[in-house]
Amino acid sequence: MKKIEAIIKPFKLDEVREALSELGVSGLTVTEVKGFGRQKGHTELYRGAEYVVDFLPKIKVEIVVTAEMMDRAVEAIIKASRTGKIGDGKIFVTSVEQVIRIRTGETGAEAV
Repeated sequence: MKKIEAIIKPFKLDEVREALSELGVSGLTVTEVKGFGRQKGHTELYRGAEYVVDFLPKIKVEIVVTAEMMDRAVEAIIKASRTGKIGDGKIFVTSVEQVIRIRTGETGAEAV
């Protein structure tokens, strides 16, 4: 099984969720995060004072899928979240050794 973590722009969350739902992904975790990459933040004006915003708001979406579904899930995330502009985000894929559903004790693919 694979864990996919996608850092995306906040306004793309609904599109990504819908794309994953169409694939049959039954659950996901969403976290509001802040960060920067090549985008390097930006300058804002507030009450006449200029200040630098180093960390930009992003959304982190985490899902666990079977290895067979991984490529389709990654493609769905890319397609739904791409704007073509800097700051679109990143996707990280890691291996998951074990999944256990706490309520039932199910393990492996049945727990996902």
